[in-house]
Amino acid sequence: MKHTLVALAVLGLGASAVHAQEVVKLGTAAPLTGTQAHLGKDIENGVRLAVEEYNAKGVTLGGKKVKFEVQAEDDQADPRAATTVAQRLVDSGVKGVVGHLNSGASIPASRIYNDAGLPQISPASTNPKLTQQNFKAVFRTIANDVQQGLAIGKYAATKLGKKIALIDDRTAYGQGLADEVEKAVKASGGQIVGREFTSDKANDFQAILTRIKGQNPDVIVYSGMDTQGGPMLKQIKQLGINAKFITGDGGCTGEIIKLAGDAIGANAYCTQPGLPLEQMPGGKDFNARFKKRFNADVQIYAPYAYDATSAIIEAMKATNSADPAKYAPAIAKVNFPGVIGKVAFDAKGDILDGAVTVYQFKGGKWEPTR
Repeated sequence: MKHTLVALAVLGLGASAVHAQEVVKLGTAAPLTGTQAHLGKDIENGVRLAVEEYNAKGVTLGGKKVKFEVQAEDDQADPRAATTVAQRLVDSGVKGVVGHLNSGASIPASRIYNDAGLPQISPASTNPKLTQQNFKAVFRTIANDVQQGLAIGKYAATKLGKKIALIDDRTAYGQGLADEVEKAVKASGGQIVGREFTSDKANDFQAILTRIKGQNPDVIVYSGMDTQGGPMLKQIKQLGINAKFITGDGGCTGEIIKLAGDAIGANAYCTQPGLPLEQMPGGKDFNARFKKRFNADVQIYAPYAYDATSAIIEAMKATNSADPAKYAPAIAKVNFPGVIGKVAFDAKGDILDGAVTVYQFKGGKWEPTR
């Protein structure tokens, strides 16, 4: 009788071992509380949807069926909190990280991930410095500010007018983006007739706008945030400047529309990294699946988070391993059709051929140009 029980027990253990799944944890970090929580949750949900769909299909690594799980952390859009969160993810044994939202969080966190040999893919951080640190396993699935500057400068010089005036807010973002715009304007046959700067705390632009009026530009490019862009548009109207106006993603918001009031019109343009959801190759189908799963609309970053998660898992599949030391180098070689389009990275870790969309103010909102 004892022998029979032992045999049954062994058989039971064998059966359960066959069906056992190895858990592979993936981390994600973004602001999940505060004013940016809706964007952070958008990232988290994009990661969760990818994980759930891969689990449903079934993934086997090293001869074992694996189940992916998500560990989501709130970085509060704060650099210090981001480093704390990054260390927590490292210590908890996640095998890769999708995040963060803000460049100011991604950049300090990236050092912690790099020191731990842990891949990080940001679906939202656009500051070029993120991928210029020579970290081998830091990537992003969204266009950076170099690509955006090129798009703004080229569009301004080829579509809006040849004489361009530049204003930046002298922040790392604003000045860096403006530098790229200037290069692109000149490369596209345009002329920089003046370049002025303000600060990210200013609200009076009369002096610099008066100088710009004397230069008679076709286009004013403002590189900064919506908080300054709205009042600037009002003062442009007050001074009777008839130039077209274009700004980057820092001003491509609903807030600038509120702040500018009736001073914003059809001559106002802006850019955002990425394609509008309806123009993404997999956008329509993704939106339907996302809405069914979370009963919520895509905000901005969910498709980029979904594709970032897919890039990590595809690299694991290619190397047959969830060990970061083994699969991380394969992320640099992924090439697959994602929601956003082709997912592949350049030598620095930036998305190849990252799209940037130009919007025009129409009917009370920003509409993508065709």
